[in-house]
Amino acid sequence: MRSLLILMALAGLVVPASAQKITIAVVPSVPGGATYVALDKGYFRDAGLDVDIERIDSLGKAVAFLATNQVQAAQGGINAGFYNSVAQGLPVALALESGSSPTYHQIIVRSDLKDQIRTPADLKGRTVGLSSPGSTSMYEVASVLASAKLELKDIEAKNLAFSQMAAAMANGALDAAMEVAPFTERMVEQKIGVPWADPDDYIHPLPMSSVGYVVNTDWAQKNRDTAKKLFLALARAGRDYCQAYHHGPNRSEIVDIFLKNRIGTDRDLLDRMAWQSRTPNGDFNVASILDMQAFFKREGTIDKTSPADKLVDTSYAADVAKELGPFELINKASPLKGCR
Repeated sequence: MRSLLILMALAGLVVPASAQKITIAVVPSVPGGATYVALDKGYFRDAGLDVDIERIDSLGKAVAFLATNQVQAAQGGINAGFYNSVAQGLPVALALESGSSPTYHQIIVRSDLKDQIRTPADLKGRTVGLSSPGSTSMYEVASVLASAKLELKDIEAKNLAFSQMAAAMANGALDAAMEVAPFTERMVEQKIGVPWADPDDYIHPLPMSSVGYVVNTDWAQKNRDTAKKLFLALARAGRDYCQAYHHGPNRSEIVDIFLKNRIGTDRDLLDRMAWQSRTPNGDFNVASILDMQAFFKREGTIDKTSPADKLVDTSYAADVAKELGPFELINKASPLKGCR
C-alpha cells in the first residue's frame, strides 16, 4: 500500500491540499492585464492560491466589497474614493503599485481647434472631458492648468467615460479631453483630435503613482503569509508586463493573454499602442500619493486626509525586492522610460 501511494504521488494523482480562495476585483485595462498574466502563467497556483478575478468598472465601486472582505484585493486607478475610505477608518490600504509615470495619457484637442488652443492658458472657458469626479484625470488636468495659474473652475469639466469622449468631441460637445490608450490612438487615427499635452510634463512630484492594488488590511493581518504570496505572484506578473512593455521577447505572449481575457479586442492596436509604465517591485511614490490626496482636499472632493502609513503598506514592495531580487531588463536597447 505504501509503495502504491508513493507511485500515485509521483504520478501527480494524489489530490493536493486545498488552496486558499482569494478574490481580486480588477478594472480590465492594460495595467490590470498583469493580474490575468499571474493567473494564466500559474503564478497563483505555484503559490498555493486559488484566485478568482472579478471585473469592475472602477476601483471606487470595489471598496465596499473590499472593506467587507467579499474581495480581498482590488486593482484600479487611485481616486478620491480610496482616500475617503481610509479617512473613514475602513480596513483598506495600497499594497502594490501597478501603474505610474510615464502614463502616456494625453490631453487631446479637437482637430478644428488646434490653431486656437496652443497653451494651457487657452483652455480657459473651454469644455474639457474628464473620466469621472474624483479621478486622477482631475489631478492631471489641474496640473496642466496650474502652469497657467488656472484651476479646474476655470474650465467647463464634463464627466464622460473614456470610450465616450471621441463621439462627444466629434459632435462638438468637447473642445478637449483627457484621454488614455487605446482611445487616444483611435481618436487621432480618426482625425477627431490631435495630441496636445502630456500631463507628465506638468505633474510634480514624479513619477505619479496612479494605479495600484488595494488590500483588505484586516484580512492581510490575519493571513500575512498568504497576502505576501499573493503580492509576490502579482509582482512576478508585473515584471513580465515590464519586459513586454519594453518590447522584450515575451511581448506577443502577453498580448495573447490580454486578448484571451478581453483586455482589448484589436491585436494590432494593442501591440502598437503605448502601455502605461509601472515599478518592477511595486513601489509607490509616496510623495505622489500624498500630493494627490492634498489636491483632492483642496478641491473639496475629500473631507479629511490620512497619514502616509495609513494610505500605503510599503512592506509588500519590500518583500518583492527581497524575494525576487533586482529586475533585469532583457531588451536593454529599449528607449522607453519607466518599468525598469
